[in-house]
Amino acid sequence: MATRPERHGLQVPPARQGPGRVPAALVESFALTMARRGGGALPGDRLAPGVGSGTELAQLRPYQLGDDVRQLDAAASARTGIAHVRLQVPERILTTWLVLDRSASMAFGTADRLKSDVAEGVAEVVGRAATRHGGRLAVLAAGGPDRVLRPRGGPRARLGLRRLLEEGVAVDGAPDRGLGPVLQRVGKLARQPGLVVIVSDFRGPMDWRRPLRALRGRHGLLAVEIRDPREEQLEPAGRLALVDPETGELIEVDTSHRGLRERFAQAAAQERAGIATQLRKGGAKHVVLSTDGDWLRLLGRSLQ
Repeated sequence: MATRPERHGLQVPPARQGPGRVPAALVESFALTMARRGGGALPGDRLAPGVGSGTELAQLRPYQLGDDVRQLDAAASARTGIAHVRLQVPERILTTWLVLDRSASMAFGTADRLKSDVAEGVAEVVGRAATRHGGRLAVLAAGGPDRVLRPRGGPRARLGLRRLLEEGVAVDGAPDRGLGPVLQRVGKLARQPGLVVIVSDFRGPMDWRRPLRALRGRHGLLAVEIRDPREEQLEPAGRLALVDPETGELIEVDTSHRGLRERFAQAAAQERAGIATQLRKGGAKHVVLSTDGDWLRLLGRSLQ
């Protein structure tokens, strides 16, 4: 697949495969799961102050000049002989805040897909599920140029997400502010309780710990970590030149040494365990997906 020209430090990875097909039935089940993660905030499940349009009765009173005639209650009007109107408790729609990691390390993948491919699929599932029942979707990009898509519903929200996904990920060595500042921004923008979904490989500094804990008091939290098998174990492939995509640093290693491979696996396991511990302390539901195998089935099984 041809790579489009770099745009503001972003590029579509040449090895991009895409996430594959996502059945609509699974999106519906994800929508219900996401609503529960957000506190059961399907339309009609959460109440806003005052009165307005909704499904739960707040007040039944005589008609007054200026009332909406569409709210006339036929039964009460016939029973009393006086026109009555129904006032409902307004429903508060769930807003899902998607934090999408577009750092350079997301372009890595040695199995069926790149990490960015899996992230793209998860983002599409979240976007479709978030707007399924009239909810709204907001998107904040991390790991590259700052991008914020304000909360929207319906096709406009999904179109904005699709355009953002098509921009690709950051080029190697591009500045990466990390997840921390983006989560802090979510805390400032998300005034009403909602659901925050973070899709990332969680590589780099853990500057997200404190802002994550700050979010847990008001929002449901879902952290989707994406891994590649080669990030956890080295194959005995001889001498390799490796580039850190986050910093551009080049190092050479001899993977034929068993001791090196064992130390690498141990260090990788400890790092991932530390990530899991911090996410749990932050109050997030932690889901781990891989570039190897059926990420969609694993996502569905993890959210049950």
